[in-house]
Amino acid sequence: MFWTTLIGALVATAGTGVALGVALGLTGMIILYVFSNGATAIAIDAIWGVFTSFTLSAVPMFILLGEILLRSGISERAYSAFSPIFRPVPGGLLHTNIAVCTLFGAVSGSSLSTAAAVGSVAYPEMTKRGYDKDMVVGSLAGGGTLGLLIPPSLSFLIFGALTETSIGRLFAAGIVPGLLVGLLFMVYILFRCLQNPAIAPKDDSAGSIRQTLSGLRQIWPLVTLILAVIGSIVFGFATPTEAAGVGVVLAVIISFFWGDMTVRKLVESLYSSVLVFSSVGFLVLGATVLAQSVSILGIPQEILQTAANSGLGTYGIFFIVIAIYLVLGCLFDGLSLMIMTLPVVFPLLTGLGFDPIWIGVIITIVIEIGQVTPPVGLNLSVLTSLTNKELSLGRVAIATIPYWIIHLVMILLLTLFPAIALFVPDLLF
Repeated sequence: MFWTTLIGALVATAGTGVALGVALGLTGMIILYVFSNGATAIAIDAIWGVFTSFTLSAVPMFILLGEILLRSGISERAYSAFSPIFRPVPGGLLHTNIAVCTLFGAVSGSSLSTAAAVGSVAYPEMTKRGYDKDMVVGSLAGGGTLGLLIPPSLSFLIFGALTETSIGRLFAAGIVPGLLVGLLFMVYILFRCLQNPAIAPKDDSAGSIRQTLSGLRQIWPLVTLILAVIGSIVFGFATPTEAAGVGVVLAVIISFFWGDMTVRKLVESLYSSVLVFSSVGFLVLGATVLAQSVSILGIPQEILQTAANSGLGTYGIFFIVIAIYLVLGCLFDGLSLMIMTLPVVFPLLTGLGFDPIWIGVIITIVIEIGQVTPPVGLNLSVLTSLTNKELSLGRVAIATIPYWIIHLVMILLLTLFPAIALFVPDLLF
C-alpha cells in the first residue's frame, strides 16, 4: 500500500508538469496524511529545521561565488597561465582543459559553471589551432564534472546539510579523489594523443621555464581565493558559511581588479544566483517533506531489513544502488537526483556499515556521471551550445564516454580502497 501510494503520487504529481520539488513535497504530504493520521504539521517542523540550518546558508553564497567567477573573465587568465606548461606534452591544450577545470572547480563548486567558464575560452582557441573537436568537448565535459568533486562543492554542501554530516570532512574527502580523477583524465588524453598525434597538433611555440613561471605567478589571486575558502574550512578556521562569505567578498575584489567584472555583470551574477538557489531550495524543501514522511513510517529500516534478508550481500546491494543512480542519471540532473534519493539511500548505506563521508564522495561521483549522460546531462547541453551547434548533443555525449568510464573506475578504486577518500579527513579531523 505504501509503495503504491508513493509511486502513484509521484507519477501523478510529476505528470502534471509541476516542478520536481512540488512533486516531492506533495507526495510527502499525501503519505503523511494517509499513513500518519493526517499529521501533516510534522512537515512544517522539518522544513523549518532544514532551512534554518547554518550549514545550508552556505549554499547560496557558494552559488553566488561561482556566478561571479563565471562572468569575471578570470578563466581566460588561468587558461593563458597554464597553457605553456602543457604545450610540450602530447595532448597540449587538452591537458590544460583538465588543469584549468580543476583549478576553477576549486573555487566555483559547480560542474556547470566550470564547464561553461573554461569551455567558452578553450573551444574557440583549440578549434582554431586544429585540435580534434570531439576530444576538445570530451575533455571539457569530463573536466567540468570536477567542479562537483573538488571542494568547495555544492553536492557536498547539500549532502552535508541533509544528512547532518561534517562539511569540513566532506570537503577534505573530495580532495584526493578529485585530483586522482583529473590525473586519470590526463593519462587517457596522453594515451590517445600518443596513439594518434593528429588529435592534438604539436605546438612548437613553448616559451622558456622563466616565461612559464612568470605566467603562473599571475594566477596568485585565484590561488589566494582557493586557500582562503577551502583552507579555512578544512583546517577549522571558519564554518562553510563564513568561508563562503569571505570568498564572495574576495571574488568581487579580484574580479574587479584582476578580471573584467562590471557593476552590470555583478548584478547579473546576483540575479542568476537567486534563480539557481530558488530552484535548489525548492528541491530541498520537497525532499525534506518526503524524507520526513518516509522516516516517520520507518521505511528505511524496512528497506534495510529486506536488503539484509535478500542474500545479495553488502556490496551486492551497494552496486545495485549505483546501477539505479546511473539509470536515473539519464533522466534527472545530478543535484535533483541526489536530493530526491537521499531520504532512502543514505540510511540504507549507513545501515549496511558504509562510512557517511565515503558515501558522500561516492554519490557525488555518480551524479557527476549524470552530468555527462544524455538526454539530461547539463554539461553536454552547455558545451553543445558553446560549439554553436557545430556538434550535436549525441556527438558530444559519445566523446564523453571515456571520461564517465574513468569515473566508474574511480568508484571501483574507492570501493576497494576507501582510504583514498578517508585518509585526508582522518588526518585533519
